[in-house]
Amino acid sequence: MPEDLWTHSATCGHLPATDLTGWDVEATDGPVGPVTEHADDAGDAHLVVDAGAWIFGEVLIPAGGVAEVDTERRVLRLSLTREQVKDAPQFLSDRHLADPQYREDVAAYYRVAVASCEGSAGAS
Repeated sequence: MPEDLWTHSATCGHLPATDLTGWDVEATDGPVGPVTEHADDAGDAHLVVDAGAWIFGEVLIPAGGVAEVDTERRVLRLSLTREQVKDAPQFLSDRHLADPQYREDVAAYYRVAVASCEGSAGAS
């Protein structure tokens, strides 16, 4: 996980200025849904993913949650499980940029979630 959760990891394969809207997102244990919004802004890179097939609504995923970018298949692989995505704070478009506490709550959730996945991977 990158030190700044709102930045893509240097090792994930992300190509700056690539529009990820419409790409598929996969957790470590299965599909999540398509990207409906994407921002690549410095310090605010994130995905909004429509997980409506199995979660009601959209979820906000900071760029640091992306483990791998598969440009051939147009797939983003997360360093998170489907359960972790399901339990994530719901995307609130009116609060994402306007409410620093909401942004910090989202970041705090993902710091713990990504760290627990990294710990599990090291235990195998």
